[in-house]
Amino acid sequence: MKTSLSSALLVLGGCFALTTASAGTTPNLPTVKVPEFRKDTVNITKFGAIPDGLTKNTAIQQAIDACSKAGGGVVLVPRGHWVTAGLEMRNNVNLHLAKGALVQFSDQHADYHLIKTSWEGVDAVRNQALIYGENLENIAVTGQGVFDGAGATWRAVKKSKLTETQWKRLVDGGGVVNDKKDTWYPSAQALKGSTITEAFYLKPGQDVKDFENIKDFLRPDMLVLAKSKRILLEGVTFQNSPAWSLHPLMSEDITVRNVTVLNPEYGQNTDAIDLESCKNGIIEGCSFDVGDDGICIKSGRDEQGRKRGMPTENFIIRDTKVYHAHGGFVIGSEMSGGARNLYVSNCTFMGTDVGLRFKAARGRGGVVENIFIDNIDMKDIVGQAIIFDMYYMAKDPVPLAGESTAPPVIKPEPLNEGTPQFRHIEIKNVTCNGAETGIMVRGLPEMPIKDISIENAVLQSKKGLLCIEAENIRLKNVTLLSTETKPVLEVQNSKDITLDNIRYTPGAELLMRITGDRAKNIKLVNTDRSKAKKELELGDKVSKKVLSLR
Repeated sequence: MKTSLSSALLVLGGCFALTTASAGTTPNLPTVKVPEFRKDTVNITKFGAIPDGLTKNTAIQQAIDACSKAGGGVVLVPRGHWVTAGLEMRNNVNLHLAKGALVQFSDQHADYHLIKTSWEGVDAVRNQALIYGENLENIAVTGQGVFDGAGATWRAVKKSKLTETQWKRLVDGGGVVNDKKDTWYPSAQALKGSTITEAFYLKPGQDVKDFENIKDFLRPDMLVLAKSKRILLEGVTFQNSPAWSLHPLMSEDITVRNVTVLNPEYGQNTDAIDLESCKNGIIEGCSFDVGDDGICIKSGRDEQGRKRGMPTENFIIRDTKVYHAHGGFVIGSEMSGGARNLYVSNCTFMGTDVGLRFKAARGRGGVVENIFIDNIDMKDIVGQAIIFDMYYMAKDPVPLAGESTAPPVIKPEPLNEGTPQFRHIEIKNVTCNGAETGIMVRGLPEMPIKDISIENAVLQSKKGLLCIEAENIRLKNVTLLSTETKPVLEVQNSKDITLDNIRYTPGAELLMRITGDRAKNIKLVNTDRSKAKKELELGDKVSKKVLSLR
């Protein structure tokens, strides 16, 4: 079965039937190849599986192996409570969880082993994912059942994330607490790993055995399918992951449909889905509520990511809800291999730290381009509704208590292969009811964020627009209902900025402030300036000629 990405664009709305003027042509995206399976069904009970919630079953793995060896088909996990160690997928197998099936992964760390893999975009050693596959073809995980990853036995927990009662219960239940008494770890080994900088990185001369003394710290992902083709994830709930939940890595032809991912809000690194260096796919109809990013696009980190040179490209993401998460839809920060041709539509973000989040840093390199986003609704966003940030490592988008909210001073550096780029990004039809900042754009002096279009947006927030080190930014029909209005629009060291038909809170103290000696060619047009108490404030060395009004 094949699904055409090009034809699928027709249902996304008019803005996805064509690219921005700068991109020039309608994208010619490839088809997504969906796996097909023999009708043969293998029930895990035939291999002696016992659904008592106590017995550690090897039957699921035995059934997967036997099914693949026989030519493939469906491995059926019927209703019941099944305990298992980690599972390895095989070619031509659809692992199907019936309604009422709960597959509980073992909480005994000895049931998992360390492997060489990739974590956060670099070569690393980690415990093998709970569901793992590499160099496979034609694989699926489907059904209406639940996978539980026993994540609590792996994850550290910060005291600040819990109530006093929750914290006391956690500490009294075992584990260890660090010297500051502000973070709980499930074991002394996990605590030890946390004290080693970049403990999971595989450095030259190291092997897996060198990491055994911090094994508990090297948390497994829930699902990793690496270097594989024709992947389907459909209908299943994945919950309580030790780390990242769904991690297709350097794979292609990926369909993720009607999947639910549930992790605690305090669960560190528990992203819902990370598409890393993947191509050709559709994510649709999903629901995510996690402790880190929701829908995340990655392609490797720094020099290793650039050397890999595999962008994440040609994906449609639509009809998906994200609740708690650090970001609703996120690109980066490990995007050194690039990202392009991504189409996001009809998504809702509720209670995420950030809504649409594009993040990078010096040293990453990579080009993020040709991103099209339409029909996004947000509510109760903690930080920015929309953020483009190339200086992401300097300051977290959501300041901690007592931290300054002032933007950092950014000094220019020479261009090199580690200079990241964001360009050719179009966003349309967005609403946000509650955020710290409506729109934030923060590029680098040596590489501004370029060619961003935001059209038809209504954003209710504390602050309006903050635009730093940007070029060719266009806002049209954008309403910024900010409670802080001194100013509504802040533009610093940016050029070729067009603000067309901007609506704002009546009685605003200051409509616009322009600062920075590199500010140039800024247009404020079709905007009723009379509703602001003061129209304009210019910084030192900024000429009135910089701004055009009409």
